[in-house]
Amino acid sequence: MPTRHDIRNVAIVAHVDHGKTTIVDAMLKQAGAFAAHQQLDDRMMDSNDLEREKGITILAKNTAVKYHPKDGGAPITINIIDTPGHADFGGEVERGLSMVDAVVLLVDASEGPLPQTRFVLRKALQQRKPVILCINKTDRPDSRIDEVVNETYDLFLDLDADEDQIEFPIVYACGRDGVASLTKPEDGTVPADSTNLEPFFSTILEHVPAPVYDEDAPLQAHVTNLDADNFLGRIALLRVEQGELRKGQTVAWIKRDGTISNVRITELMMTEALTRKPAEVAGPGDICAVAGIPDIMIGETLADPENPIALPLITVDQPAISMTIGTNTSPLVGRGGTGKGADAKSAVKDRKVTARQVKDRLDRELIGNVSLRVLDTERPDAWEVQGRGELALAILVEQMRREGFELTIGKPQVVTKIVDGKVHEPVERLTVDVPEEHMGAVTQLMGVRKGRMDNMSNHGSGWVRMEFVVPSRGLIGFRTEFLTNTRGTGIAHSIHEGHEPWFGTLTTRNNGSLVADRAGAVTGFAMTNLQERGVLFVDPGTEVYEGMIVGENSRSDDMDVNITKEKKLTNMRSSSADSFEAIVPPRKLSLEQSLEFCRDDECVEVTPEAVRIRKVVLDQKERGRSASRAKNG
Repeated sequence: MPTRHDIRNVAIVAHVDHGKTTIVDAMLKQAGAFAAHQQLDDRMMDSNDLEREKGITILAKNTAVKYHPKDGGAPITINIIDTPGHADFGGEVERGLSMVDAVVLLVDASEGPLPQTRFVLRKALQQRKPVILCINKTDRPDSRIDEVVNETYDLFLDLDADEDQIEFPIVYACGRDGVASLTKPEDGTVPADSTNLEPFFSTILEHVPAPVYDEDAPLQAHVTNLDADNFLGRIALLRVEQGELRKGQTVAWIKRDGTISNVRITELMMTEALTRKPAEVAGPGDICAVAGIPDIMIGETLADPENPIALPLITVDQPAISMTIGTNTSPLVGRGGTGKGADAKSAVKDRKVTARQVKDRLDRELIGNVSLRVLDTERPDAWEVQGRGELALAILVEQMRREGFELTIGKPQVVTKIVDGKVHEPVERLTVDVPEEHMGAVTQLMGVRKGRMDNMSNHGSGWVRMEFVVPSRGLIGFRTEFLTNTRGTGIAHSIHEGHEPWFGTLTTRNNGSLVADRAGAVTGFAMTNLQERGVLFVDPGTEVYEGMIVGENSRSDDMDVNITKEKKLTNMRSSSADSFEAIVPPRKLSLEQSLEFCRDDECVEVTPEAVRIRKVVLDQKERGRSASRAKNG
């Protein structure tokens, strides 16, 4: 079959923070993708604000570098897909793999293969993709290159890789310095026999198969991603499998439900470095972008109108975590971060508080996010949103609040399924790296959450790696407690491992809440009296309402408190009568921490300026009546 030797398609897959985006930066710079006068940022591929803030890749993105071989041959286009390293964004990884012919598996020279490495490698091996192993960060002082290579071989064997797949080439790199070598360097050093990524480029050209095609086959192009442009409208990112796609051409659009309609390609673009440039034609193996089809969806096919043949739809793993997202129903709705309407008049204009606006935004998210589900609930202003994990759902909520939405978010729940008449719940494989002295604390923490230890290894460096199989709901609220117990030193990563029979009841949070019993502004006097009762979450002057949670109780039950109480003045005051006590700084919870903190009868109020935790039932008397009814059966 004919082969296109002028193009290679490769995805870079790895665990979070192993250096994928950094090495892609170096490839772009060394391939001469930028002019000398261009101002370049670090992590150029992380274009989203949230990605830059959190230091992780959330969306799979493609770039193209023109590589000029050293022997003076014709330049070769290398299309690179930078995939997320976090398991919660697995839908992005699956789409990325459908666009490429091979993968570069990046592994940290110190940390070795971690859960997401297992996840992305399993997907690549299932799709029969050749693998190039890149050991990155060889300059880390705690690097252990030989052991990490052996651990990677063990992982391949564990995932039932066949003989051809295990015969992978190995590249040693320091992505930050833009240096790669085929010779193993000493632990903790940058490869010395090279000054650039030339060995990495040549390995890609040698081991990534060039796209093959059938000259007589009709057009087939697979939609793998969506984007939007203010001028062109919806843009579909495609990989052309067979035939040619031209600007102005009429093609058959095969939808997910099997219906076919003819559409015209109004604009065709190809990626060069980080920008899309107009093109006239895209051939087999090319990754291109087309405009002119307003309702096109991921997984659909563009084909020849005379002979339309659909490509298989992209399948993704089922969601494991769900939470209810609805409109904001608190007394402070639409009143800004302070709660004072007059101060926030200008900001209130752009506020999105209606059910229709929330539903439209969730429907819009479904277009580009294949791993998300939105289901109706009994209430017309709330929807159940299902996703891969807590982080994926928290990122969606964070994006919505930045766009001006006010929301009420329910406690994350797990998505169960019935197998042979029994309820099964999702389980995770959790890998924990902790110093030896915290081993007992972590084992105890996992015991409470029904975690089952599967594996334990000690590298002799004072750190222990433990693997647990634990129900997904046992990990809701786990990270904060884990970091506290390991004094911030522990590292924990989890990945979906399938479903197992229901584990029974879990109690993950032992402490109750401090609940405001009236509306008003928080006073320093009240905080001074309450801070010995538990940990407070609010500053003096913050507007609160009845049913809002203002702190964590030191005991297991909830306590209604008056946090707006003012000091009564006497007519016999002297200058020394006031006692000045220091107020302990409140604990500020992020959105993810607030979701973890929630109990079943609590929810999170999210506005562009503030994140508040509140009781589902705000009225104190009503909550008391419900509790006594539940107690008396």
